Amino acid sequence: MGPTPADGQTEIDDVSESRRDGYVDLRDYAAIGDGRTIALIARDGRIDWLPIPAMHTAPLFSALLDQRRGGYLELRPTGPFTTQRDYVDGTNVLRTRFTTADGVVEVTDALVTGVAGRLPWAELARRIDGISGEVDMMWSVVPGDLFGEKKIERIETAHGPLLRAQAIGIALVGFEHGRIDAPDDGPGSDFDAPEFRGAFTTSAGSRHLLCLVGTDDEPIHLPDPRIVDEGVDRTIESWATWSREFNWDGPWADAVHRSALALKLLIYSPTGAIMAAATAGLPESLDGDKNWDYRFAWVRDLAYTTRALLRFGLREEPHAAVSWLLKALKANDGEMQIFFRLDGSLPDGTRKIKADGWRGIGPVVDGNPAAGQLQLGVFADMLAIMNGYAQGGNILDRATSDVLCSFADEACIRWEEKDAGMWELEEEQHYTSSKMGCWQAIESAIGLADLGAISPTTKQRATWEKNRQLIVDWVDENSWSEERGAYLMYPGGDALDASVLLHAPSGFDRGERMSRTIDRIVEELSDGTLVYRYSGVDQEEATFVACAFWVVSALTCVGRREEAIALMDRLVAQANDVGLYSEMISVDEHDFLGNLPQGLSHLALVNAAADIVDTADEQ
Repeated sequence: MGPTPADGQTEIDDVSESRRDGYVDLRDYAAIGDGRTIALIARDGRIDWLPIPAMHTAPLFSALLDQRRGGYLELRPTGPFTTQRDYVDGTNVLRTRFTTADGVVEVTDALVTGVAGRLPWAELARRIDGISGEVDMMWSVVPGDLFGEKKIERIETAHGPLLRAQAIGIALVGFEHGRIDAPDDGPGSDFDAPEFRGAFTTSAGSRHLLCLVGTDDEPIHLPDPRIVDEGVDRTIESWATWSREFNWDGPWADAVHRSALALKLLIYSPTGAIMAAATAGLPESLDGDKNWDYRFAWVRDLAYTTRALLRFGLREEPHAAVSWLLKALKANDGEMQIFFRLDGSLPDGTRKIKADGWRGIGPVVDGNPAAGQLQLGVFADMLAIMNGYAQGGNILDRATSDVLCSFADEACIRWEEKDAGMWELEEEQHYTSSKMGCWQAIESAIGLADLGAISPTTKQRATWEKNRQLIVDWVDENSWSEERGAYLMYPGGDALDASVLLHAPSGFDRGERMSRTIDRIVEELSDGTLVYRYSGVDQEEATFVACAFWVVSALTCVGRREEAIALMDRLVAQANDVGLYSEMISVDEHDFLGNLPQGLSHLALVNAAADIVDTADEQ
């Protein structure tokens, strides 16, 4: 299967038969969210991923990772069907149109928001409108226990049944939805696992609603389903209002806007943290053993996201993200970290989950092993975004000034050390991109000082300026290979590293050497469009989506604008039918791999588009 155009209206024959061994292609998923959690909806209408009520909650619906035990929310015609789908314009609300031999049905899926913003509970609404004819529909809500590994109980209350897994509780309300509550009301269901289910028939002009509500360690509010129905419209308007504040009149407008909406989904509104991706345990390699949890806030990804949001003229999200990150750092004695949990606490290790894995590719890991690594580039990420934040007219407090000065000091001290690099590798080396990152960190600190945003001593400033030049000299002497015609991944080898391309936009090198490095990377790490992370990794995993967009930005920065635009056009077409990207894409079949939606992929897209626009008057 080749890349699917992101036109939002792709029709697939016999979607009812699209599941292979119970799974669908990762390209088949669309995402909706409410600022606290995210649901992934397949093209056949089934929700295979939903941590409820929050992203850090052990997911009761994770059939994405295990069709037998993961749990899902199903809604579909009982007979064969095809689908067309798209997001409601300017929103993260999904509409899917089911066409059968007997009629047409439209389903609107939303994680509902309240009058004043995010609801204090999670509220998933599935509105079903009959368009024509009559369509027999069936639905089920079947929770699983992969992550929590706790028994799910069905509890009868005066207001109807609810399902509970320890502190997590879910209940279902609706109207005209044909709910079946009795365990013996239906052939073929032994109710070994508690569930909700039902069936109904649509007609032209009919409306039906399902609403799943969930809480964690608190009472459950049962909303009036008619008010939920109104809430779907309110949620659409809320997203549309946000989109009207979004400022982008450049090229690739649809792709940039959809990427911005995807990034907005990844912002955890209770704290302002920005998660790397919405899922855990999806394979980066078909051979397994690269199945990490990305539901954490990386300093790197947060920095890139904030940069993008600032470029779009947005104010609230960048401030919330920066404030959250600074508080998290200060709460941990001002020590730089690689990533945090969404509440600002430090990660607590990893554990393998008893799950088959997507299409049997495991093991599934809860957590991420990168915590505790030395990654020197993170100093650049932090200081660069604070430089951009201050340049945008924001004023830093004294405690923040002290923290940032200490990070610049640490970059001056530690840049000579080996580290794990951007790719979080087990073998520490003198990675070139890490040295360039330390240069960017110091350059950004000096920029902050020039703005008066931070207040280094005279001695500190002199140390920064000295080390800034020392890094340039070191990279010139050790990392450039005239024989290879490129910056090496690290001295002493001949491997290439796509993360070096980030330091064309950073300003480290926008000249001939960076231009030649681009050529070598395209020649050796890409198929002409998609790009692997570094030399040799093609034997282990698929191409990394963000790297290809980094090529676009680097081409733009070295003055090769026409090449950048041509590549950008090809890359935008690599999104799925609703404009989303995963972490990786296979070269041969253009299948999605890795977690999704992946923030770094969408960040690289919007920053590449912005780099092309920003340099238009310079070339």
